[in-house]
Amino acid sequence: MSAEQVIERLIMEYGDAILRMCYLYLKDYHLAEDAAQETFIKAMKHYESFHQKSSEKTWLTRIAINCCKNMMRMNWFRLGRGYLEEDVQVSAANLIENVLERDSMTRAIQNMEIHDRELIILYYYQELSMKEVAQVIGKSENVTIQRMNRARKRLKKILMEVGYGT
Repeated sequence: MSAEQVIERLIMEYGDAILRMCYLYLKDYHLAEDAAQETFIKAMKHYESFHQKSSEKTWLTRIAINCCKNMMRMNWFRLGRGYLEEDVQVSAANLIENVLERDSMTRAIQNMEIHDRELIILYYYQELSMKEVAQVIGKSENVTIQRMNRARKRLKKILMEVGYGT
């Protein structure tokens, strides 16, 4: 299988998840698209160096996080002015309710500190196991579990402050 075929498969399999994660990191849809594209460009350039010590998803996630962090450094003046892109089609009756609910959750996550946001995104949006999250962030599994528990408590507090779930 050629490098292009491998990357095409990775984009088909993980492209949407990587884009969503980048959006949650960067809070700007256009920057997220750029970061996701950069993720797959880097993956294609360095696929030979991927030794399968982790899953492809974990490897791509780590690349995407690094791309997002680079974008955050380079585009600090644009961040915070992102907008919600509607990426799921729903019936007209549920549209307003779904957008408001998702917008509240997205804003709550985006208002978290970056280290907490990273954990929430990796576990809930990227659906990585705790072990995989630990690999991505470079911490032990026990430390990752402790940090996740704290991040969940902080997210719950933020959501309660904005009236979510009441």
